[in-house]
Amino acid sequence: MELELDLPPAQRRIFCNRTLNLRGIRCVGFDMDYTLIHYRTEVWEGSAYEHARARLLAAGWPVADLRFDPSFAALGLILDLELGNVVKANRFGYVKKACHGTRDLSYEEWRDVYAREVIDLSENRWVFMNTLFALSEACLFAQCVDLLDAGKLEGAVGPSIAYRDLYKKVRGAIDAAHMTGELKEEIMAAPERFVELDEELPLALMDLRHAGKKVALVTNSEWFYTQAMMAYSFDRFMPEGQTWRNLFDLVIVGARKPAFFEAEQPVFEVVDEKDGTLKPVVGGLREGHAYLGGHARLVEKAFGVPGDDILYVGDHIFSDVNVSKKMHRWRTALVLRELELELTALESFKPKQAELTALMDEKERLEHRFSQIRLSLQRKEKGYGPQVDDEPKALRSAMHALREQLVALDAKIAPLAKEASELAHPRWGLILRAGNDKSHLARQIEKNADVYTGRVANLLAQTPFVYLRSPRTSLPHDHGPSGGA
Repeated sequence: MELELDLPPAQRRIFCNRTLNLRGIRCVGFDMDYTLIHYRTEVWEGSAYEHARARLLAAGWPVADLRFDPSFAALGLILDLELGNVVKANRFGYVKKACHGTRDLSYEEWRDVYAREVIDLSENRWVFMNTLFALSEACLFAQCVDLLDAGKLEGAVGPSIAYRDLYKKVRGAIDAAHMTGELKEEIMAAPERFVELDEELPLALMDLRHAGKKVALVTNSEWFYTQAMMAYSFDRFMPEGQTWRNLFDLVIVGARKPAFFEAEQPVFEVVDEKDGTLKPVVGGLREGHAYLGGHARLVEKAFGVPGDDILYVGDHIFSDVNVSKKMHRWRTALVLRELELELTALESFKPKQAELTALMDEKERLEHRFSQIRLSLQRKEKGYGPQVDDEPKALRSAMHALREQLVALDAKIAPLAKEASELAHPRWGLILRAGNDKSHLARQIEKNADVYTGRVANLLAQTPFVYLRSPRTSLPHDHGPSGGA
């Protein structure tokens, strides 16, 4: 066997915000949906959208002609329930792009609305799209905002419904689509339509177990759905005679995260895995068994490990990552599937990015020279401070020449800057960037996730023994003239 001596490519790496020695982790817990199992987002969210739309249609809403637009929204956007907008913000909470309903706001429009506004996610005005399950919700909400503005919802919801109340009704329809079981029955009936298989996953989990770590599954999904999805996604890649259950020392379904991490809840053992029969649990959890409900302390007691020796891997910034760290000091890993597309787009854009950076550096030098001459002209005309030998006419002529150079330079910069702003998503661009700054999503990941990666199978590339070190953080003065990389 030929060993890989080089680090894996960027798309297969695990990125570190806070140093994590995986050798010291004694238990690794996993979420299921969009973590161990990745769904084809367009198909899953399209189906969720259709179930929600059908409920609104049955309630008399004129939504028969609406269709799910998978290109409308992106992970990390924020819904403004006060104004009926969808916005993208940078790490400081300043809005960098916005649309009202499905219509993009012009620069002047969003500046007038948001120039003095700073997003605070603790306010109920804002809804942060921190999971892929929010894509259908955002699309349906924006389309209903369009209908409301056009006066087409008056008969269904009344003449003066607020955008906030409109969102509650849309969210209720989406929640019903997820909770009634119809959507999951559709997925279990044809999982090949919805699930994107990853044959490397079972080996990655086997590596963890044989390296001496306890492996747990903690999911909000109920037992029958978990059993069906895990069997479909894992069993075909397992050694002969084994199933997905051989990968886990503990299985917890119906966990009700974030409540699983926030408070003690009753726990029931799945005593018959074929019919899902339950019985209350008195005492602790036993390895090799499956349970419904419970809470995080039971996992720590079952394995005899403190919170900071447990790594929990999930896709939801709040329910999986933030609350497990905040309440129990579990180490955290965020799965961000879009990261692969983002890294691929950035890699392909590297030559143009180098060109754009060079042009911006030149622009900064010319602007600095222009400002120097302008100041010299001001001092000469006002008769104060150090004076240059050139006459005002010559200074104005030099300023005019520099202005022409800047105009020509801007003509070169504009198409490159536009292309950079549309990488990975033509409307919203890179999900982890807002212009040159980090996006609000990137800030949430930085704050809450110890590490992040594109898929769980990347553990296979970096091994159970990897020492993940956080890089030296970058400050504006670390870089060149323009303050950029």
